[in-house]
Amino acid sequence: MSERQGTYLGFDYGVKKIGVAVGDASTAMAHALETVPALRQATNWPAIESLIQTWKPVALVVGLSIDHDGSDNPVTPRMRKFCRQLEGRFRLPVHTMDEILTTYEAKQMLFEEAGVSADTLWAVQDQVAAQLILQTWLNHTQQKDQL
Repeated sequence: MSERQGTYLGFDYGVKKIGVAVGDASTAMAHALETVPALRQATNWPAIESLIQTWKPVALVVGLSIDHDGSDNPVTPRMRKFCRQLEGRFRLPVHTMDEILTTYEAKQMLFEEAGVSADTLWAVQDQVAAQLILQTWLNHTQQKDQL
C-alpha cells in the first residue's frame, strides 16, 4: 500500500501527555483517538507501539511548535527528537505540521462549543489538537495532489 493511500496517526506532543488522532487518506478525515500519558515526563513508548500495531499506519504526522517568526521555541527541539525517535523505532515516514494554536482551538471547540467540563477538557484536549494537526496535514496533502 502506498503512503498516500492508508491510515495515518497524528500526534500532539507534550512533555506530560501526547494526544493521538487517526485518519485516512482516502476519506481525508481525522478523528481524535486517545491521550497517552507520559511516564515520569518520558515518552510512553509501549502505549505508542500498541497504537501503531493496532492501526498499522503508513506514516505519522507530528505537530511542530514554531514561533511566529519561524524560529524554534523551547519545546521545539524535544518535538524534533520525538519525530526522530518515532522514525527510528517504527521505521515509518514522519511528517511535521505547524501546530500553531491547535491546543487553543481544541480548547475552544470542546469548552465553548461542546460544553465539555474542565476535567474532561484536560483529558481530551490533546487528542483533539492531534486531530486538528492531522486533519490540516490531510487537507494540505489532498490539495497538493489536486494541483
